[in-house]
Amino acid sequence: MSPAEATIAAATDTVLYEERGDVALITLNRPEALNSFTRQMHADLWAALDKAEANPVIRAAVITGAGRGFCAGADLSEFDFTPGPNQVERADPGPVIEQAFNPTARKLQALQMPVIAAVNGVAAGAGASLAMCCDIALATPKASFIQAFSKIGLIPDAGGSWLLVERLGLARAMALAMTGDKLGAAQAKEWGMIWDVVEGEPSDCVEAALAMAGKLAKMPTKALVSTRHLLRAAGTRSFDAQLDAERDAQSALGKTHDYFEGVMAFLEKRPPAFKGE
Repeated sequence: MSPAEATIAAATDTVLYEERGDVALITLNRPEALNSFTRQMHADLWAALDKAEANPVIRAAVITGAGRGFCAGADLSEFDFTPGPNQVERADPGPVIEQAFNPTARKLQALQMPVIAAVNGVAAGAGASLAMCCDIALATPKASFIQAFSKIGLIPDAGGSWLLVERLGLARAMALAMTGDKLGAAQAKEWGMIWDVVEGEPSDCVEAALAMAGKLAKMPTKALVSTRHLLRAAGTRSFDAQLDAERDAQSALGKTHDYFEGVMAFLEKRPPAFKGE
């Protein structure tokens, strides 16, 4: 993508947003803190995702981190451990999970376009959960994934306890969550946590993610989002219930422009022109 094709649409202190053709590039931008999340950063990420969804031209998104890290989870400096009355209540992580991390995880899962994580460095705690919340994750060879929660007496959150088992199986998920050991990018790919490792510099990983997002953006994105929902829910349904869900999703997609366009293009032996409609 040439610089002329990249248009900066918005920027905040904690999240950068660019539109590159039909792809939104969203960059977590607290490099001095390894892009650890503050409440403001959650709000800025939501605004960036809303901006992408509000533009009909944008049909896929990439999330990455500024500097040497992808995301180090929660910024613990926002928790109030000052000795005194109500210390336990003030230090309680429950409210920030309910008000910030859970809405972020749900928003990514509900996003009406494919979203790719370009993991350019360490993804720790909820940062690893954020990468797994995306539809596809690519990583640089030096990236790593750390379930850091057990080291501070907590459990995987932001969907981590569900996503780890879904991606890795119970045995590997349990060991990673309990030990807090680092999982390197190559092994994360081998175990199924991420899709691929992109050799080269972190910028190469971002470019690969943008290229993949550009490919997905030209596909029937309503069908891709429906595929996400079906696959994510498959483990919670019986086979018969999944057959019914497939039928209903297929019937809904059968009313879309892209279904008719795809079939007609196939019959007419021409490339399809999907609109995401």
